Amino acid sequence: MGLIHIDLFTTLDGVAQAPGGPDEDPDSGFAFGGWQAPLWDEVVDAQVDSGMAGMDALLLGRRTYDIFAAYWPQADGDIARLFNRLPKYVASRQTPTVDWAGSTLLGPDVVAAVRGLRDRHENIHVIGSLDFVQTLFAERLFDRLTLWVYPILLGNGKKVFADGVVPTNLRLIEPVAASPKGAVLQRYALADGTPGVGDMGAIDQTG
Repeated sequence: MGLIHIDLFTTLDGVAQAPGGPDEDPDSGFAFGGWQAPLWDEVVDAQVDSGMAGMDALLLGRRTYDIFAAYWPQADGDIARLFNRLPKYVASRQTPTVDWAGSTLLGPDVVAAVRGLRDRHENIHVIGSLDFVQTLFAERLFDRLTLWVYPILLGNGKKVFADGVVPTNLRLIEPVAASPKGAVLQRYALADGTPGVGDMGAIDQTG
């Protein structure tokens, strides 16, 4: 069974809206589009490249799909070549036209359609797509969560964990790594069960 990876760039206070550019997602008057650009460095660049190893499908929400489809077919480089040749699946509440080569619009039962993709691909990556990601969180329909956490606070904007989260255990699967400009890479795997509870007073804290 294939893995569904969620890959997100986020601020320290959890804002993941429009990291790439001013016009990416101006919803609700968001004034910080492109906040990631001043903090991008060669370490993040290498991490992003290595994180795409084995990717064999893209799964995107409608807004992110439109942004990608307007940019990547005209771009050059390794990422452009990868994205342009991969099959791309689009989750949308409407029935838009998807003209980017290799694109397929998922049906009205998105959850069932996404589950079916696991039988067709080994490593399916969801990039951005914040509204759609809330559905995946609510359904526990992901296997890996990769966060690049940047050392800024924005105070408002669409959040990684907005309103679709259910109690979930995650397991850190590699050491946390920091870039020269302060981005911290965290990779998690979905773990069994739900978070446990306890009593700190019963724990020996004498060292």
